[in-house]
Amino acid sequence: MNELVSVRLEDRVAVVTITNPPVNALSPGVPEGLRSSIAAAAANPAALAIVVIGAGRTFIAGADIREFGKVVSGEKLRGSLHPLLLEIEDCAKPVIMAIHGTAFGGGLEVAMAGHYRVMAPNALVGQPEVKLGIIPGAAGTQRLPRLAGVAKAVEMCAFGEPVGAREAHALGIVDAVIEGDLLAGAVAFAREAAGRPHPKTRERIEKLRDADPAIFARARQQAAKIRRGQTAPLAAIDAVESATRLSFDEGCAREAELFDQCLYSAQSKALIHAFFAERGVSKIPGVPRDAAVYEIRRAAVVGAGTMGGGITMNYANAGIPVIVKETSQEALDRGMATIHKNYANSVKKGKLSHAAVHQRLSLITPQLTYDGFDQADIIAEAVFEGMALKKQVFAEIDAVARPGCILASNTSYLDIDEIASATKRPEVVLGHHYFSPANVMRLLEIVRGKATSKDVLATSMALAKKLNKIGVLAGNARGFIGNRMLTPYLREAQFLVEEGASVEDVNQALYDFGMAMGPLAMSDLAGLDVGWRIRKEFRHLEKPGVRVPLVADRLCEMGRFGQKTGRGWSQYDENRQPSPDPETAALIEQAAREAGIERRSITREEIVDRCVLALVNEGARVLDEGIALRAADIDVVYLNGYGFPAWRGGPMFYADTVGLKTVLARIEEFRQHHSDDLWSPAPLLRRLAESGARFTDFDRQREVAAGV
Repeated sequence: MNELVSVRLEDRVAVVTITNPPVNALSPGVPEGLRSSIAAAAANPAALAIVVIGAGRTFIAGADIREFGKVVSGEKLRGSLHPLLLEIEDCAKPVIMAIHGTAFGGGLEVAMAGHYRVMAPNALVGQPEVKLGIIPGAAGTQRLPRLAGVAKAVEMCAFGEPVGAREAHALGIVDAVIEGDLLAGAVAFAREAAGRPHPKTRERIEKLRDADPAIFARARQQAAKIRRGQTAPLAAIDAVESATRLSFDEGCAREAELFDQCLYSAQSKALIHAFFAERGVSKIPGVPRDAAVYEIRRAAVVGAGTMGGGITMNYANAGIPVIVKETSQEALDRGMATIHKNYANSVKKGKLSHAAVHQRLSLITPQLTYDGFDQADIIAEAVFEGMALKKQVFAEIDAVARPGCILASNTSYLDIDEIASATKRPEVVLGHHYFSPANVMRLLEIVRGKATSKDVLATSMALAKKLNKIGVLAGNARGFIGNRMLTPYLREAQFLVEEGASVEDVNQALYDFGMAMGPLAMSDLAGLDVGWRIRKEFRHLEKPGVRVPLVADRLCEMGRFGQKTGRGWSQYDENRQPSPDPETAALIEQAAREAGIERRSITREEIVDRCVLALVNEGARVLDEGIALRAADIDVVYLNGYGFPAWRGGPMFYADTVGLKTVLARIEEFRQHHSDDLWSPAPLLRRLAESGARFTDFDRQREVAAGV
């Protein structure tokens, strides 16, 4: 027993309580406390049975992820839970696990070692380890199929999604769902169980008999699609399959072998990095944790187009009443029709009920005037991407907004300070750059202007969480973090097709690398006219004599904007499925010929390196200039906004895994063969590579210096 785990007697039942806030993780001291508390309860002649329960809001949410995080730095993981769970299972008195909140990962593994499990109606159980690139490591893949059956165990271990109390009871994971007070119900259950045999989960084999091999084949096919490129789901399937072929002890040995392979893999390190990176983005130097956070009770949005409609839905989804304004009834009707269609699709997919949709739509007020904007706590602008129009809108909302109202622009490239200059209150102006579709994508770049107050930044970070977004602070530079880095990525993709690669080669190479889609396919999806409009806005900044892509503008001049027009880099059928476009191929060859570009065969390795290392090199500049606070913040932006594979950790972490000396050498090679202007190594990249450091080292140094 220790301060993390205590034991007391209640109605002749020993109640073992875990108190390790906030989520009762299995941090050092908790397993030891469980062992001594259960041993003491077992030795107490006054105790008929034992109940294990968590204090606070949850049972055991899982392992202490900080322990896994040490592996990223090359440390070894501490001892296994496995011996403790065997001791619990071998306890002479029945052990009842009382689950509320969540029992995930190691928490469910502890629960399955009990003789019985009871559960609160709103609790969840699951084995989400694959989301960190690992598999259950304390016999989770061996006990779960014995309780839930092989098919469900494969699903839960390979894909990581939890199940609720009713389903867990129907499957056999838990023995009862307790309505009302969980502890009282668990103690009553324990008193009844004291007079019955208490089965050991590891000895249950009924659900393992005659397991259909097709279960594993289907799961592997599914994993190849929805967990593309990842090794942990396949390892989890292998581990569960071993439960059907080996004894419990042999299955545990196989699980341990697979667990170690996953844990010390590059993929696990990348996914653990991503986990901590996402949780670290809210730490902003100079913005104290106790900074004032304004309450956002009402919102207003200017513009009901693709982005404005999505932003409106974000507020309604969070339960915040929102006005959405347009300049014409036709545009307003079109925007509201899209919102209705999006909600209808959610109902069709079973994600929302009709009642939930009705409630959210009731929070949206569509209109053509600024009536009611003086009651809003935040006004979001989502109009056409042009500086003159943005400044006009901000002057208008500045005239009607109440004092203290936050004024946020959804601009993806434009200067926040210039936009703020149209107002008399630059301290409340900032960028809220959502990613399309805004009601789906989790990323929100929060762009700080030179006058933006700390309280407005703190409020924006809190609002991002309320809207179920990941807020990442960005400095005020053209394109901020994500789109600034995207420019060289797309540039190299276009150069590659001019030099001889096909559109399909470039898209497939980056897709096989793990990107959600290839760069040219992404451009077609977003709309080629978007980039064309931005290029025209910034044409005056182009340096004479520096190579620029030739084909994208020509496609736009022909009215070929991508999926929305059925033709762009590729051609699309009525279901928006792509196929090679001979006219695009001919246009590329013509442009290359006119420019004197010698076309050649290009390897997939070169395609990936030129595109991805262009991202990394620009990311190093963004980091050095302070546009991004941390390399990890850049990774979060690319993982959540641009489809970079999570199992590679983001572009900057990926560069660390390749080795910055190797990255620098490859960039120098591209500089020699292509362009000194476009491939000059970022100074920070050179400094880190030459000192043998990594971007993760730079992050630590910057955070220490900032006192974060």
